[in-house]
Formats: sequence, structure tokens, C-alpha cells
Amino acid sequence: MAHALMYHGGFDRNHAALRPGARTFQGSDGSERVLPPWPTEAEGARIGYMEAGGKKFVAVRVLDDDADVVLQHPVLLDQTRHMGYGKRFGAEPTLIESEVARVLFEDLIEANPGQRAELIALRHRCLHPDRPASP
Repeated sequence: MAHALMYHGGFDRNHAALRPGARTFQGSDGSERVLPPWPTEAEGARIGYMEAGGKKFVAVRVLDDDADVVLQHPVLLDQTRHMGYGKRFGAEPTLIESEVARVLFEDLIEANPGQRAELIALRHRCLHPDRPASP
């Protein structure tokens, strides 16, 4: 199953206003930008990220068809660890494989203990869609 990462604007300008269900962000010129649709191939987790100072990118949001979680503590994205070999940040959404998404989920859960249950449930649905959730 494929998962995707997508740019959600500059961190300083947009993070404080980010809410579940967001479909827009504010561009560096102050104009409102509409988020593109997620790729149809991204049937699993969809991770929104923002650009922080110094060309660093942070995961700020994780969603699937059932949940939309804005992270209490954004997670610095490591291009190799969280995207896989040969993948880059860009204007178009980036598809990632399940093994890479699993590593990213572990880092998101570790950094956001207050959202642990929500993130574990989301991880389970996205990485194990054919297995029932544990009680």
C-alpha cells in the first residue's frame, strides 16, 4: 500500500492555524493556496509537512479516510529515513512505501505521547488494513 507526503506551506505562517480538515494554506506572498488532491495511489497514510527555517521540513498532520490528526509536536523529517531512497521534497506529493511509513509512524508516536492512541489506531488502519484492531 502506498502512502504520501504533501507540502502544507511555511511553518511560521501556517502552523498555528492548522486544523483537521484544512484544505488551504497561506503562501509566502500572503495569498491563500489550495492543497492539491492526494494522489489516488496513496490509499494509506497521508502526511502533511511544512517548511521550517533553514530548509528543514517537519511533519505536522497525519490523516487517512477515518481520521485527521494535527500533531501537537511536529517531527523533523529526515529525507532518507522518512521518504526512502531517491525521494525528495517538492511541489508534488511524494509517494512512500509501507516500510518507510512504519518508521515515520514510530517517530511520530514517540514525539507525540499525548496523541499515542490516535496515531497507533491510524498506523494500524494504514499499515494493516486487513487485520482487526487489538482491543
